[in-house]
Amino acid sequence: MNNTTNTKIFFTDLDGTLLTDTKEITTATKAALKEWTAAGNKLVLSSGRAIDSVNNVRISLGLDFPGMYLIGCNGGEIFDCGSEQMISRTPLTFRQVSLAMETAKKEGVHCHTYTDTHIISPADDEELLYYRRAIHTPVIICEDVLSALDKEPCKCIAIELHDKNKLEHFRQTLLPLVESELNLLYSNDKYLEIFPASSGKGAAVHKLCGILGIPLANSLASGDEANDISMIQAAALGIAMKNAKENVKQAADIVTEADNNHDGLVSILLQNI
Repeated sequence: MNNTTNTKIFFTDLDGTLLTDTKEITTATKAALKEWTAAGNKLVLSSGRAIDSVNNVRISLGLDFPGMYLIGCNGGEIFDCGSEQMISRTPLTFRQVSLAMETAKKEGVHCHTYTDTHIISPADDEELLYYRRAIHTPVIICEDVLSALDKEPCKCIAIELHDKNKLEHFRQTLLPLVESELNLLYSNDKYLEIFPASSGKGAAVHKLCGILGIPLANSLASGDEANDISMIQAAALGIAMKNAKENVKQAADIVTEADNNHDGLVSILLQNI
């Protein structure tokens, strides 16, 4: 194995962090990533999205750098871009998926899950349409979601567009049923991520650093939402965006001077190459 004791690794969230509000990457940020990887460092795109969606973003934005990895489903999947292989997977159980779906149905909250290639949703509703504005993964509509799954998925997502209290009530209802088993974390005010307690973006930081033999002391991580906190806390240098939620800023070592629309990450990346 190559000596990686001096290699640095940067884990970054996508939406609200690496990407602008229009889901683009600025010229300066892309140039900083190119300089980071050209120095022999690793770049990891870490998202609540499924791996196929993260990879679509990577390709569409031209992020084709050496030493890139993808983390999807809030840490449930780790993908090596070089070998195009999934190197780690931490799924939900079918029982947990069923419990989340049944509770969502009772609470009147949209909830869907995924296969490797499709979104599996019990209804073609307003929430699914909203979700697919940025996520272009094809959909299978199936009232019995479990019957459409070929293996245990890595996450579910609950969506409520108009009433945050309704989504929070769903979270509070599901929480005592799965408290030690699942993480229930917001990725924004409309999306509640449901994934294994043994997963998470922070767990993926530890796992990938271990796989690659990179000391945790050489890791950086950036984010803006609650599902990024474990990653920010796991890395040696935790970075919250200027536009991050307050609890994310409190968990971080530093806060960027500029937001995600104004190259907030550039100076920090260049200073740490």
